[in-house]
Amino acid sequence: MVSQTNEQALEASIEKHLTGTCLEEQRGIREQVPFSRHHGYRLGQASDFNARYAVDTRFLWQFLETTQAEELARLKDRYDNWQTRILDRFDKLAKKYGSLHLLKRGLDIEDVHLHLMYPAPLASSSDRVRQNFEENIFSSTRQVRYSMTNTLEEIDMVLFLNGLPFATLELKNPWTGQTARYHGQKQYRLDRDTSQTLLQFGRCLVHMTVDTDEVYMTTKLAGQSTFFLPFNKGHNYGAGNPPNPDGHKTAYLWEDVFSRGSIANIIQHFVRLDGTSKLALNKRTLFFPRYHQLDVVRKLVAHTGEYGVGQSYLVQHSAGSGKSNSITWAAYQLIETYPATTDVPGARGIEVPLFDSVIVVTDRRLLDKQLRENIREFSEVKNIIAPAFKSADLKQSLEQGKKIIITTIQKFPFIIDGIDDMSEKRFAVIIDEAHGSQDGTAHGKMNQAMGQAADGEEEPDSQEKVLKAMQARKRRDNASYFAFTATPKNSTLEKFGEPQPDGSFRPFHLYSMKQAIEEGFILDVLANYTTYRSYYEIQKSIEDNPVFDTVKAQKKLRAYVERHPQTIAAKAEIMLDHFIPQVVNTRRLKGKAKGMVITQNIEAAIHYYRAISRVLAARGNPFKVLIAFSGTKEVGGIEYTEAEMNGFAESDTRGKFDSDEYRLLVVANKYLTGFDQPKLCTMYVDKKLQGVLAVQALSRLNRSAPKLGKKTEDLFILDFFNSVDDIKTAFDPFYTATSLSQATDVNVLHELKDNLEEVGVFDWPEVEDFIALYFDNADAQKLSPIIDAAADRFDSELGLEEEEKADFKIKAKQFVKIYGQMASIMPFEVLAWEKLFWFLKFLIPKLKIKGKGADEIDALLESVDLSSYGLERVKLNHGIGLDEADTELTPTNPNPRGAYDGEDDRDPLDEIIQSFNERWFQGWEATPEEQRVKFLSIMKNIQEHPDFETKYRNNQDADNRSLAFDKIFEEVMLERRRQDLELYRLIASDPAFKSSMQQSLRNLIG
Repeated sequence: MVSQTNEQALEASIEKHLTGTCLEEQRGIREQVPFSRHHGYRLGQASDFNARYAVDTRFLWQFLETTQAEELARLKDRYDNWQTRILDRFDKLAKKYGSLHLLKRGLDIEDVHLHLMYPAPLASSSDRVRQNFEENIFSSTRQVRYSMTNTLEEIDMVLFLNGLPFATLELKNPWTGQTARYHGQKQYRLDRDTSQTLLQFGRCLVHMTVDTDEVYMTTKLAGQSTFFLPFNKGHNYGAGNPPNPDGHKTAYLWEDVFSRGSIANIIQHFVRLDGTSKLALNKRTLFFPRYHQLDVVRKLVAHTGEYGVGQSYLVQHSAGSGKSNSITWAAYQLIETYPATTDVPGARGIEVPLFDSVIVVTDRRLLDKQLRENIREFSEVKNIIAPAFKSADLKQSLEQGKKIIITTIQKFPFIIDGIDDMSEKRFAVIIDEAHGSQDGTAHGKMNQAMGQAADGEEEPDSQEKVLKAMQARKRRDNASYFAFTATPKNSTLEKFGEPQPDGSFRPFHLYSMKQAIEEGFILDVLANYTTYRSYYEIQKSIEDNPVFDTVKAQKKLRAYVERHPQTIAAKAEIMLDHFIPQVVNTRRLKGKAKGMVITQNIEAAIHYYRAISRVLAARGNPFKVLIAFSGTKEVGGIEYTEAEMNGFAESDTRGKFDSDEYRLLVVANKYLTGFDQPKLCTMYVDKKLQGVLAVQALSRLNRSAPKLGKKTEDLFILDFFNSVDDIKTAFDPFYTATSLSQATDVNVLHELKDNLEEVGVFDWPEVEDFIALYFDNADAQKLSPIIDAAADRFDSELGLEEEEKADFKIKAKQFVKIYGQMASIMPFEVLAWEKLFWFLKFLIPKLKIKGKGADEIDALLESVDLSSYGLERVKLNHGIGLDEADTELTPTNPNPRGAYDGEDDRDPLDEIIQSFNERWFQGWEATPEEQRVKFLSIMKNIQEHPDFETKYRNNQDADNRSLAFDKIFEEVMLERRRQDLELYRLIASDPAFKSSMQQSLRNLIG
């Protein structure tokens, strides 16, 4: 006899693992085989299923009779039709609240309360709780006839808890040409009557389509609009499942996920019905965990229970993969995590939870909302969550027994002020996006609150501001850190990652970008990438030919041209020439599609907003544009705020952008991370993006929007600044698995310390004196003389050359940065390093370098001017393929280096301009000669104006001088309007062009 490889064989295999037997064995069709490993499910009979109520009545009555006979007897005594009354009451409430509500809270009928499920016990639970849980009846029924209108329609398999269905399964087998991905999903979408009770939303927790290779799930059947998510482990960092040496690839589903304890855990701690009961049930969203979410939370809880407090965990989950839900589920379950034995570090007995409190550090109000709603649904004790905005809040929350405390990294320094010592408390600290917007200072204070000293390190680079939850101090054993990020940097891996035997570091848990894209959970933002090259001509506006550093000059020249209003106006036209016909007019995403414009800085964002607004006004305002930035920005003597420009409060921007009225959002840095707007499908980039920022910013597009039919082909990125290679380089490290090759070599701190001491800027006794005063809380006036004496030696006393000064300052910064990153994870202490770290932190700001620096390069911008600008499309709809190999990052550069290690590359101004134009102007056939003639002619007219000498040339007041020039310019152009009508019209109609021309003439005239 040959093997059975059809769909029924898969059904039998699953059923036998759940129940220990199967229908075929009971009917004598198959020889019985001993099967000891099963989950204790009962074998259900299809005839016991009541299609009207979607209940297995045999097991429901059996459960109630066995566990709550007294309560049931009260109903039996009153009503002959007590069964119908229970079913009708259950049906009414299930239609209103869903079955999840009833499983957790039970069923109330008059003065009778019936439990419909007993929860799984905790470590502290009584024997009675444990016994109750064992009374639950889990069952599996095949070929369930669910329809009252077509009584022959069958669902392959339904799983029940106490007679109430929690999962339906359609089973397929690829060996017979049927797959879960295609045939199973199609069957649910087209061939199943969702009006029937079993398939109505909220009645069953999850619907799965399963074959031997893959699993897909949905919580809401909606005909052809049904959206399935994969429930697969992943394989080779991509979609699917790995080979299973012991059976089918999908055996984990029935061997692990469907176990009694697992299902109880999912119902109690994972499944969540979003929204309030005020909403109609079909307007709400039911969340069932995806496999990677279920897996990471369970592994974190299990590892914590086994190894105790004081551990660090790095969770690398792709952007858009549901990290907010994973963090929410982890936070709730960590407060109920118990040690496996009393020997576990931090254990206070096996019946006492490991953590007194879970602190969630996030910048996302969405996560705050999710946590609150989740806890409200999950916990019988409602008052266990609290926000914290100051130290009194945190202290009070802990005293009142609050278990989950939510704060932002900006508020955290204030929260812990005034708390002397909390080292007796045990904390789980969950960091949302471990390198997002947190800074070193706040994290140093967080460590101080947990019994450690503070660290004041703040990195100016936003990419270096986070990653430092344990940055500058030794970690105590009273805190565990759980860092969630899609894009771990080398320092993130070293601080939070798991050390490997070969010295490398890897994440504790991985859900890769590749897997998320292949599974269709997020979209491939690099599938349609178009780049533009910018071309400029920079004209010399001084006769002198000064010498500048070529590399710095090239960067400054490009930055000057890129932020010029004339340049921005040209790019704004190109953006709208694409966005209006290709996105708006084509009704992409059912007419809801939106775009984002990413600019270099706030000033550029303001110029873009104004330029786009002008173009939209000229085209009849087909939609509106918004701008987003923090604080106040002065541009051209005028102060701007986001609220003033948009016309409503800054807090309303996110909500307004979601409305149909607004289609474009102009940003600089705000909303580049942590902003989820599924309607975003187009992005215009005019900013240097690299590394983590590139991945986070472009990933704003990857959110799926099933209801709008959003697909990868709907995405479009137009990049004016970065090349395809730039973006590939940024994304490659995070496409599959990211690891760190080795730990940072801390011995470099010895070399840096020796090099710094040799210069003679400070003496070691001065360092000792400073430290003694600083840690004795001395008045700051006693600290200044020590620092000022060293700064004076640096400035003049030692006679250092500027190159030597720059070398010293760079090495001092390197020492502070490397020690600040490594102090928390070094397995030893070097007291001299700690002392020098604090001394240099106060000395560095006092070290001034003259000669070679920003002042010299800034002078370059006064020597050149923009005369023409153009763009050429280089890559159109280019798909950027990413490398699938593991990416191994190198540790923080440990090599001590100084300034000016090589020879200066310095050229006369003429050569710099020529080189710049050759690079950015090649390929544009237009010549600027005619423009130059006109400029010289207009310049001559201005210089001959009767007010030129008195009101402009000899005017010492800068503001009056500027106003005088503008007035003279207006009068000159008015006189020339006949001979230069085209130019006059351009100046009158385009303020950006007019401003550019005025600035150019001012630079020429001087």
